[in-house]
Amino acid sequence: MSKLEDLILDKCPKGVVFKRLNDLGSFYGGLSGKTKEDFSNGNSKYITYMNVFSNISVNTKVQDKVKIDHKERQNLVKYGDVLFTGSSENPSECGISSVVTDSVSEELYLNSFCFGFRFFQSNLFNPEFLKYLFRSDSLRKQINKTASGVTRFNVSKKKMGSVLIPIPPLEVQQEIVRILDNFTELTAELTARRKQYFHYRKFLLKKMDNFQKHYLGEVATLKTGSKPKGILDLPNLYEYINAGTTNSGFTDISNCVGDTVTTPSRGQGGIGFVGYQNKPFWLGPLCYRIRSRDINVVTNRYLFHYLSCFNEKILTLKKEGGTPSVNMFDLVNIEIDIPPLDEQAQIVSILDRFDTLVNDIKQGLPAEIAARQKQYEYYRDKLLTFNEVGDESI
Repeated sequence: MSKLEDLILDKCPKGVVFKRLNDLGSFYGGLSGKTKEDFSNGNSKYITYMNVFSNISVNTKVQDKVKIDHKERQNLVKYGDVLFTGSSENPSECGISSVVTDSVSEELYLNSFCFGFRFFQSNLFNPEFLKYLFRSDSLRKQINKTASGVTRFNVSKKKMGSVLIPIPPLEVQQEIVRILDNFTELTAELTARRKQYFHYRKFLLKKMDNFQKHYLGEVATLKTGSKPKGILDLPNLYEYINAGTTNSGFTDISNCVGDTVTTPSRGQGGIGFVGYQNKPFWLGPLCYRIRSRDINVVTNRYLFHYLSCFNEKILTLKKEGGTPSVNMFDLVNIEIDIPPLDEQAQIVSILDRFDTLVNDIKQGLPAEIAARQKQYEYYRDKLLTFNEVGDESI
């Protein structure tokens, strides 16, 4: 029998008590009354929306600052607090949690698009346990029901107060944390290895000493796509590439053949992404096609690896205001380092192997990371499922 099974048999053989959040603590809001100028010359640190959304444990080592007057009455974030995102365009992304698992030694505030929860009794839970509990499937199902809206969904704190959570003994909590931490460490190792490969790719392209500099427009033609002219009922004819989105079923492929580099021309999240299409496809109106003028000078596959590796060159061209975009007249002036063809072929061969390892969802690191993540989620939800016993005094 495992240590966890022994602990459950000893500490809570019949189950654990469940309590509503309203019975265990209280909610508090994020920053209020702040203007844009308050965030340009800040004197106090605060937790951003993405910090909460992206991390099961809050990153407290932040540099994001907001101006706070000593007379203001704003809520401070403290150790053990559970922070939630308040709204989203997607109801399943509302109420995403992040727990303050590090001690807070300085004043720390919360952005206005999030809210916090603080327990009345700090000794009921290990914050490390809470970071897993509030992201578990059973809790997420309850929290999802607290959001309502039409185009944008908002969490109801009143409904959140009725969310039920289990209160296992601290020894049980600690053992669950130990098990789940091991899973997350394995995933973190795989993710770190992925970053190492990206680092080596850039190192390989930077260490070239036999190359010529060219503007992209000198060695490649650029073209904007257009809306499809027709759709057949037959599935999977040709992919439709448009600002990173792929669909199929379009009939006319006259504007694009295979062996082509693509990058979005506009869009909220796609600018800087560089793709490569090895089969005929339809290019949408929000994307650029990039093709070598002469494959005896530079190959399309080399252009793909170079542009995707140094995509910051594209990102620096991004124009904000309304929908972010990249102008073709700016894109053609990106500088490209081009070595002789034999060296291009050697670099492409190495980076193609890396590309399979790093990006292939069937046989590369993404497949391994996805398998680990699926395994972690299975055991997390299994370990965080408890039998409920009658209400008792806490």
